[in-house]
Amino acid sequence: FTCKVYDEKEMKKMGMGCLLGVSKGSDEEAKFIKMEYLDSRLRGNDKLVVLVGKGVTFDTGGLSLKPADGMETMKMDMAGAAVILAIFSVLEKLKPKVHVIGLIPATENMPSGKAVKPGDILKSFSGKTVEVLNTDAEGRLILADALSYGVTLKPDVMIDLATLTGACMVALGEEIAGLFTKDEKLKADLLKAASNEGEKIWPLPLEENYQEFLQSNVADLKNVAGKKYGGAITAALFLQEFAGKTTWAHLDIAGPAWEEKGTALTPKGGTGFGVRMILNFLEKL
Repeated sequence: FTCKVYDEKEMKKMGMGCLLGVSKGSDEEAKFIKMEYLDSRLRGNDKLVVLVGKGVTFDTGGLSLKPADGMETMKMDMAGAAVILAIFSVLEKLKPKVHVIGLIPATENMPSGKAVKPGDILKSFSGKTVEVLNTDAEGRLILADALSYGVTLKPDVMIDLATLTGACMVALGEEIAGLFTKDEKLKADLLKAASNEGEKIWPLPLEENYQEFLQSNVADLKNVAGKKYGGAITAALFLQEFAGKTTWAHLDIAGPAWEEKGTALTPKGGTGFGVRMILNFLEKL
């Protein structure tokens, strides 16, 4: 198990303009974390799975400021990153027969005189440019750089987990995560893993006709669709642009990542949703 933490100077050299753009408003430096698990017995005969977790350590919305009640639980906007850390904390004990790399783009999203502004254009790690029309759609920006980096590792499978959209909660409620993938086998494997572990996920479509809503007049993409409906789908379509041809799945865990009341399985607060499912998935590969 190895871990490398990249600072902002290193990220600038790497070309992670979207992650650095989100971090501009914060006094805290962004970090890009890469963890790797590889059992020496499997070297050369292993599948590579890249896991990506959204790590917004606090989300004010940036200059597109959230209302006060919308910020109350935003310390949990790093839930996807926490899932990756939790998974890596037990891989050496479970010893799955798979090569796993975890990627965490970590930053705050804060409003300040330095913050990214609506109308700004950011250049991503992939080279694609993004017009930022809403600074509160920041998760997809930091994931864009992480996914693009993940593609360069040439994984067999790449999965990201993110508290990405309120729209997914509108569609599926607080107990069910949205699953987006074009790969039928990956979809079936994740649905089975979730069922095995008592975690609820539901497939949602990557509707190609909605892609036009992300077209920008001044960049390759804009970070919000500008439409009232289908926000979870258009967010997933945005991420798909940076996953390339890699076998990829996106899990929008905005609902089940946080528990308000507490249950027999999870206390109030962060739930760790996705840890058991992904570990089950890895053990079955």
